[in-house]
Amino acid sequence: MKFLKELKRSHLCGDLRSGQVGQSVVLMGWVDTRRDHGGLVFVDLRDRAGVVQVVLNPAEAATQAAKNFRGEYVVAIRGLVQRRPEGMINSKIPTGEVEVQATECEILSEAQTPPFQIDDSKVSESLRLKYRYLDLRSPILQKNLITRHHVAQLVRNYLSDQGFIEVETPILYKSTPEGARDYLVPSRVTQGSFYALPQSPQTLKQLLMIGGMDRYFQLARCFRDEDLRADRQPEFSQIDMEMSFVDTEDILKLNEDLLRHLWRQMRGVELPEVPRMSYREAMQRYGSDKPDLRNPLQLQDLRSVVENSEFKVFADVLARGGEIRGFSVPGAGEISRGQLDKLTQTAKQYGAKGLVWIKSDVQGQLSSVASKFFSPDKLAEIFKTCGGQPGHGAFIVADDFDVACTSLGALRNILAREYGLVDESQDRFVWVVDFPLMEFDAEAQRWVARHHPFTAPQDEQLDILMEGREKQYPELLAKAYDLVCNGYELAGGSVRIYRQVLQQAMFKALGLTEEEVKHKFGFFIEALSYGTPPHAGIAWGMDRLVMILCGTEAIRDVIAFPKTAKASDLMAEAPSTVSREQLIELGLRLTGTTEPKNRP
Repeated sequence: MKFLKELKRSHLCGDLRSGQVGQSVVLMGWVDTRRDHGGLVFVDLRDRAGVVQVVLNPAEAATQAAKNFRGEYVVAIRGLVQRRPEGMINSKIPTGEVEVQATECEILSEAQTPPFQIDDSKVSESLRLKYRYLDLRSPILQKNLITRHHVAQLVRNYLSDQGFIEVETPILYKSTPEGARDYLVPSRVTQGSFYALPQSPQTLKQLLMIGGMDRYFQLARCFRDEDLRADRQPEFSQIDMEMSFVDTEDILKLNEDLLRHLWRQMRGVELPEVPRMSYREAMQRYGSDKPDLRNPLQLQDLRSVVENSEFKVFADVLARGGEIRGFSVPGAGEISRGQLDKLTQTAKQYGAKGLVWIKSDVQGQLSSVASKFFSPDKLAEIFKTCGGQPGHGAFIVADDFDVACTSLGALRNILAREYGLVDESQDRFVWVVDFPLMEFDAEAQRWVARHHPFTAPQDEQLDILMEGREKQYPELLAKAYDLVCNGYELAGGSVRIYRQVLQQAMFKALGLTEEEVKHKFGFFIEALSYGTPPHAGIAWGMDRLVMILCGTEAIRDVIAFPKTAKASDLMAEAPSTVSREQLIELGLRLTGTTEPKNRP
């Protein structure tokens, strides 16, 4: 084999330009396409940098292997870069001005006919995932993964320049089930005991602050056993950081500067100052704590305009102190009954009892499901308060605050996209702050942390937590902050509790007994007693960040080997059964319906 031993690759296929005309080059890659023309063979040779056209003459001894070239064969070619003939330039590819006249070639590896064409966009997602190693050859996925690499390098260099130290934290750690479900790993050495794969390096990075590291970061691998969505995976990466001797303003400024650095380098865009919005304002105006500000639709408060309504639905909600909110959509005056039924079902999925709609034709004539409950003037007033104009449709939900806002927020996103109202020409960012510190879990009948139990309350509210004034828990606001981009939570974090007594008060408020605290967090509580600096942190969703920068809506497109919506790997057929001997070593036994049908 002359190639590899004597002839080394000199260039990537996609890097050749007119500046290399006259040079002898050695290329290695995959046969993208092969065409026979009058005794000559034309091959588009592909590697991660792109494709270039190669011309071969199979009649010559040194290039006769070209007769056997087929799609996806791995081949090596030595040849001379030359300008394409006049009228044969391909302006659609960067290498379109040149071609390589081959003088030698060799087949390095043959290939079966693949189950799909690499550039076929109509192939099903499941087939692509089953043959992910073939799908990775597509220019789009290769470009996405290269973008991911560049983002990682920019982050590492930026944070290193800001005095951060990269530290790796354990993957096998202690289960602290205060958020999503843990992935558990049984211990062979200590049978009956389990490690957990980290949902986040939360306590570990706080311990690094106690250990004096001052500024830490990590591109951390995290794991959560939860139901999946297009922008979630069971294992994911986050840009994790923690800083000592800082408060909210310090960490927001540093991360906003990092955001500008990333968009400047990756998009060539100078971002303006990122606005801030309280959690409550975000919910009231947009129905979401991660609002897409490219969507111009906003929710309006209708309580005052319907306060004396005889419509029982509205009257009952007002009587219990609930919300009546609505918004209008340009162009939705002609919305069909079938579409309205679908929107009503969507609102119900978010807990709403129903959906009230008002439609206006282009002449301003109103119709509504609630027409019989309101005079024409009152209906017109409600419609106008929603922002309605001729040709608009208005949509109203009456319910408790969370249900009314969240259900309308979902409809807002659906309708804005359906009527082409989202401005996708730019990215829009917002800091959402002043989140509730805790929320009441009706099913568990206890308070739970909105973010996690290590988040500090606002300074002026410390006494409420320290004194255990439960009636005032709904008033508690967290020193927490989320960075939102285009309706996605891009990053989230908080100022941490750093005083032992306050952390113990927080655990008590969450209903944890002293025994539970000792079992789950004993090491951490003890560490807080040895001099803990004030500190704060944040974690960026690396996968989501790259997804946005690549302009895709699924993080599977920016992860080399992703899972399906059921958390399975179709390529490797994981998860899979294991042998009885492995289970015995771990002191485990499968029982009942968990017993595998075809166990080895």
